[in-house]
Amino acid sequence: MNDGTPIRPARNVELGASGEEFQNLHEFIRKARARLNQNAWDYIVGASETETTMRRNRMALDEIAFRPRVLRNVVDVDPSVEVFGRRLRLPVMIAPVGALEIFDAQSGAAVARGAGRFGAAHMLSSVSEPGLEATAKAAPDASRIYQLYVRGDDAFVEDVVSRAIDNGYAAFCLTVDTAHYSRRERDIAKRYVRESRIRATGGDFQKGLEWRTVKLIKDKYKIPLVIKGIATAEDAIIALDHGVDWIYVSNHGGRQLDHGRGAMHVLPEIVDAVAGRAKIMVDGSFCRGTDIVKAIASGADLVGIGRLQCWALAAAGEAGIVRMLELLEDEVIRCLGLLGVTRFAELDKSYLHPATATNLPNVFSAFPLLDIEPYRY
Repeated sequence: MNDGTPIRPARNVELGASGEEFQNLHEFIRKARARLNQNAWDYIVGASETETTMRRNRMALDEIAFRPRVLRNVVDVDPSVEVFGRRLRLPVMIAPVGALEIFDAQSGAAVARGAGRFGAAHMLSSVSEPGLEATAKAAPDASRIYQLYVRGDDAFVEDVVSRAIDNGYAAFCLTVDTAHYSRRERDIAKRYVRESRIRATGGDFQKGLEWRTVKLIKDKYKIPLVIKGIATAEDAIIALDHGVDWIYVSNHGGRQLDHGRGAMHVLPEIVDAVAGRAKIMVDGSFCRGTDIVKAIASGADLVGIGRLQCWALAAAGEAGIVRMLELLEDEVIRCLGLLGVTRFAELDKSYLHPATATNLPNVFSAFPLLDIEPYRY
């Protein structure tokens, strides 16, 4: 990005004819599987306990069908949107993922640079290297958001918010669905504990987190505030009462509370409750262009990409992030055109219809050409 306007390269309309290594999204997953050990692999693909919430994320997306309109001029399809005062090529945010360093040595810096090069937003997890300042230095022109797990008192929170502002982050995010760390049974079955979990301190501060911290941030700082982990209309309304700017609908990719609802089952309830008084982000098994279109048509403003980010990073580092976003963009453009619209502003719920899912949901069910050998625990 130069002056803030994304530059979209000419597209190769003959699919499969280019010399690009990655031409389907599942190809990132296959290469990532070949490069990663079982512990790193399970960190991406796993969820908590029975992994029901993760599968419901995918099921909720697959239970939505499209109602396309035809005989409309869709020669010029532009999937860009304006967010945080910037024009993004897609309504996509690279979602916060901890411990990205297990996938690529450049970790969050590589992801932020890749997002910036493409023209997508990036949210950095407070438990990913190289940290707040170094990531800002690595990608100064990217649209960056900082996400915090509270591991200290009010002074701790104030220090981090101040540093995020000083380092040019466009917004600040507080994650609120991790009061207790979940049972990740893939890891437990292997008796594996990440070093970062062993070193982690301050867990009681996250367990004791209350709305008073939201009020503290809103009262003292002018940076837009995002609350990540909202899963009910009731909590969305409380967030609005506290002046929260962005409601982030998320169940942590199914990695926290087991037997939760799928994100796209939750989203309509939040959209109705918010009623335009705040912006809305959503994540949870979004890994195809059609998924992004469904979320925006349902009322979201930004869609978070989590696991797919990790697979692309493990497969090809920063370049993998850029290429993954290019493929998502191609899928989005074709989807919008086939729906009969040329801009996201033309899209609404009339283009969607309830449907029966055709695939059994799992972490790979969006990629029917992919066959990954299961690990025996």
